[in-house]
Amino acid sequence: MTSSMVVPVIDVQNDNFKELWPAMVLAIKTASFIALDTELSGLGNRKALLAECIEDRYKAICNAARTRSILSLGFACYKKLENKDDDDTYLVQVYNLTLLCSEEYVIEPQSVQFLVQHGFDFNKQYAEGVPYLRGNDRRVDAHGMNMRMLFVELLRARKPLVLHNGLIDMVFLYQCFYAQLPDKLGTFTADLSQMFPAGIYDTKYATEYELRFAASYLEYAYKKCKLDNSKSIEAGGGGRHLFLEFCKYSAPLSNYVDYRPCLAGFSPDGLLNVCQRFSAFGWCPNGSQCPLSHDTDLIIQHDEKEKKKKRKRKRKNSSQGKVEGAPMSKQPHMELKQDQVIPDKDTKPPPLTELVDGAQAQMPESDEKMKTKVEEGNGVREPQAVSADEEMKTDKEVERNGVSEPQPLATPDAEKKEESKRKKLEGGTHRAGFDAFMTGYIFSYAATLTERVGKPLSSESWLPECMNKVYLSGKSVPMHIVKSTFSKSFKAHLHKMDVVWGKDVVSKVEGTV
Repeated sequence: MTSSMVVPVIDVQNDNFKELWPAMVLAIKTASFIALDTELSGLGNRKALLAECIEDRYKAICNAARTRSILSLGFACYKKLENKDDDDTYLVQVYNLTLLCSEEYVIEPQSVQFLVQHGFDFNKQYAEGVPYLRGNDRRVDAHGMNMRMLFVELLRARKPLVLHNGLIDMVFLYQCFYAQLPDKLGTFTADLSQMFPAGIYDTKYATEYELRFAASYLEYAYKKCKLDNSKSIEAGGGGRHLFLEFCKYSAPLSNYVDYRPCLAGFSPDGLLNVCQRFSAFGWCPNGSQCPLSHDTDLIIQHDEKEKKKKRKRKRKNSSQGKVEGAPMSKQPHMELKQDQVIPDKDTKPPPLTELVDGAQAQMPESDEKMKTKVEEGNGVREPQAVSADEEMKTDKEVERNGVSEPQPLATPDAEKKEESKRKKLEGGTHRAGFDAFMTGYIFSYAATLTERVGKPLSSESWLPECMNKVYLSGKSVPMHIVKSTFSKSFKAHLHKMDVVWGKDVVSKVEGTV
């Protein structure tokens, strides 16, 4: 079992954006990698987002990005600390930015309902959101401290970019803070490969194909990594482990810090009445009204027990020469009743479209992200947790469970309310900052495992097998972020490269549109 920790998240809005600018830019420049997440005002036609043809899927996401907006942006800067024994220790700073698009945009009732249910404050957004304009630069964007220039600082830092189920995030980021989106997917991926030369990593892809967890939605993957790291530390022995340190904030920064508790999970013995859809996908059409449990800690504990049982059965059947159970090809298609407990997760769950009919079949992982992105919820999103952040003195984790010691925790009454929310809401709080923190944790843990199995990290690649590979829902292969010999860079992109890196770099780019 993991112990509790508290993640400090710095809340950024229009009235403190310029004050926090130096701290944000410094965190970006000194980070080893940057994890990022968004909350969106909507995603449009969910069915089109899962089109069989990836080019059609890209066009659908582009249409959403051109007509909708980013409501909140979270980024977590992970700085690897040297001379920390034989373990991997990171200084983590997390920011949660409340944003407000200054142009007309579509906001979907479903997204509003989801975000309000998970604590998003629309009054605060409209009163204090950091303004921005979508598409190409205007004259006003070229100077000063604004969201587009902050994104320029992110590009100039040339750090690895880490996302979770990140295709939708990248399309929205490009449209909202970079330039007008290109019409072709090949042009878009070519631009991304030049924008982020240190590589783009998708932790959903890493979770499915490297860590191979029973489920890959954000909250599940984060808590599973945290649990496995804690078990490894408690067991002792060789190998590297992951530890985090957070900044201690003094005035005036302390006034902007929101401490987000990650409470230790507790699971009773016996049969668990867990929601099957939420267990498999991190999303449930009934939301907080679902009578079954959405507690990720319970789900993970159940999965651990099922793994042990299956190993025992395999050993027993192997010794007797028996084979039991339905064929692997059949198991994912078995129908599940709502009152059943969680199915065996060693076989990967089918896409949600195979489990439900009609409108529900349009909402798999693209509603995890309705963060409410479909993501694993994106405000249109997956069960995530919240944001955290930066500056000043650091505090080495105390209980050596991979996280730093909690700052002031809530009172007993507040803890009861929090526990009640944790069991009813889909993964608790959905905030871009904390989601970015969880994404970074998964990535850093996976990188630690890479070192542990004798594959030392290089400055060129943290996870060589996952670099520039983005997860695609319903596909067995990822989308590769590369510039093909047949694709050309977008004209608007070349102009932005001039702004970001200077004309000498732009002159080296081949081809224009």
